[in-house]
Amino acid sequence: MSQRTSESARRVAAIEALVCRDVGRKTADLIAASAGGLGDAARALAGARSVGLITGFFVPRDGVTAPETDGPVGSALLACALAACGLPVRIAVDTPCADAVRAAVATAGGGVTVDEVGVVDAAGIARVIRAWQEASVSHAVAIERCGRSADGRPRNMRGVDVSAWTAPLDELFVGGDWTRIAIGDGGNEIGMGRLPAGLIARSVPNGEQIACVTSCDHLVVAGVSNWGAYGVMAALAVQHAEWSGIIRKFLTAERDLAVTRAIVEQAGAVDGVTARREPTVDGFGAEIHGALVESLARVAWGKAGD
Repeated sequence: MSQRTSESARRVAAIEALVCRDVGRKTADLIAASAGGLGDAARALAGARSVGLITGFFVPRDGVTAPETDGPVGSALLACALAACGLPVRIAVDTPCADAVRAAVATAGGGVTVDEVGVVDAAGIARVIRAWQEASVSHAVAIERCGRSADGRPRNMRGVDVSAWTAPLDELFVGGDWTRIAIGDGGNEIGMGRLPAGLIARSVPNGEQIACVTSCDHLVVAGVSNWGAYGVMAALAVQHAEWSGIIRKFLTAERDLAVTRAIVEQAGAVDGVTARREPTVDGFGAEIHGALVESLARVAWGKAGD
């Protein structure tokens, strides 16, 4: 291994350690089982010709019905960074979360097509599959997207069936000949079917009911799903020198907070943990997310000893 390759591997490992850590969901075993997935995901995306993302997780709880802040923010920043690097990029989302994704994309930088699908819209999913195929999508990336459990129904972390607000976009994820990358943080998201059978059930509260069965090629289990997207961006910057300077413009604490505020203020998004309509993600405020982004930047663009 050359010195340059060794240094790149060290930085990617440090990036994974920052974003792939249990923040209280009892996901340590899931993270351990998917170790190395972040670097693999970034290496795969470095060879993409066209990228399609899937996101949007709806929160129906305590009188609140709204899209959550985790997912659209990370998806938009990753998507807009890739678009700025010259790739055709699109994001698929169902109607309940579509306004949040549009607000996130507009604030993050634009240049990304949004494909909206109704909750009960088989024809719409087929239409988007065709659109992705016609756009020569080579890589599909699901970020914080609730997927099918063993009985076919999507469930949130409390075990509640959310199919009334959730289109089966698993069908899009597996519907084409593209490399499948998935980012999640709890066990119920698209892609978690890649983990060893029974691991989610043994590890996570309500795991047997919520575990998603839809698999993927490369899985990132992060502490917060937005963090997983940021980790992939940082790893891409390390591994793809031509994109590094462009990605750096998108991976900032200021953009993270601006996009989070936009989806709260413009689309009524809420924190998925607190169910409050405020610019926080999974119970963490801007000071936590901003510090994480700054740490990633130091690893990706700082001196070798940083």
